[in-house]
Amino acid sequence: MTPTKCLALILCALIPESPGYAAPRCRTVGKGINFYSRAREVELGKELARDVEREARLIEDPVVSEYVNRIGQNLANHSGAGYVFVIKVVRSEEVNTVALPGGFVFVNSGLIRAAENEAELAVALAHEIGHVAARHYTRQASWGDILNYASIPMLFMGGWPGLVAREGLAFGTPLALNKFSRAFEAEADTLGIRYVDSAGYDPTALVDFLERIARTDKGSRGLFARMLSVHPPIASRVRAAQRQIQRELSPRPQYLLQTSEFLLVKERLAAIETGQHVPWRSTSTVSDHPPVLRRAKTSPDE
Repeated sequence: MTPTKCLALILCALIPESPGYAAPRCRTVGKGINFYSRAREVELGKELARDVEREARLIEDPVVSEYVNRIGQNLANHSGAGYVFVIKVVRSEEVNTVALPGGFVFVNSGLIRAAENEAELAVALAHEIGHVAARHYTRQASWGDILNYASIPMLFMGGWPGLVAREGLAFGTPLALNKFSRAFEAEADTLGIRYVDSAGYDPTALVDFLERIARTDKGSRGLFARMLSVHPPIASRVRAAQRQIQRELSPRPQYLLQTSEFLLVKERLAAIETGQHVPWRSTSTVSDHPPVLRRAKTSPDE
C-alpha cells in the first residue's frame, strides 16, 4: 500500500464524516485533538486580534460598541465557553463576522446593517461564540500540524513515486481540512441556536437570515467550488436548523425579535459610514418603544 493511501485511511478513520450538512454527533463541546492549551489559545487570539486591529478600521462609537458587546456578552454567558470575550465592530461592507481563538470576535458593520432585527444579529454572534466555545480554530490548526508531520516520510521517497505521493498529499490536504471545517461550521450553527434560545431570542431568526442571504446572493458556484467550500450549502444549513429547533428546543410562549435600540444602532452606523451627523437619542427615548416579541407557533400551519 502506498504512503498516500495509508494517510487517506488514517484521515478517514480520524476525521468525522460530514455528508452534506448533518448535525454534529453528541459529545462534549471542545473535545478532540488539540495541541494548544487554553492559556496558549488566548495568547494566540491576542496576537491575531492585534493584527486585525492594525489592518481593520474599528468603529469606536460608544453607543454602537456597547450595544453589540452587550448582546455578545449575554450570549457568551449562556455558552459556558469559559473565556473572557472581547467583541468589537469593524467598518466593512462585507456581511461577515470573525471569531479568533480565546474569545476575540470582530463583527463587520455590513452584517449589522444586513440584519433585519436584533434576533438576526444575535444568531450571527452566537454562531461565532460557538466556534470559540468548541475551540475550532486551534483544533483545526492541530490537524494541520498532523498532516504536515505525516508528509515528512514522503520527502525521503525518490523518483516519480515520491513526486506523485507528495503531489497527492498537497491536493488532498486542503480537501481534508475543508471537510473538517464544514463539520465545525455545522457544530457552530448547532451551538449558536442553543445559545440564542437560552438568551430568549427567536432561534428561527437563523433560518430567516440564511434564507434572505440565499435569495439575494446572485453568485453561482460549480460542483468543484462547492466541494472546496468551507461553509455547508445554505439550504442544508436551513434544513438542519429547522430540524434542531423542532426536535431539541422546548417551545416558549414568546421570543425576543426586535428592539428600538437595534434600529438606533443601524441608524448611527449609516450616519458614521456616510460621514453624516451621527444622531443621538437618550436611553429614555429608546426605552419608550417596547421590544417586538414573536409568539411561538402552536402548529406548523401558523
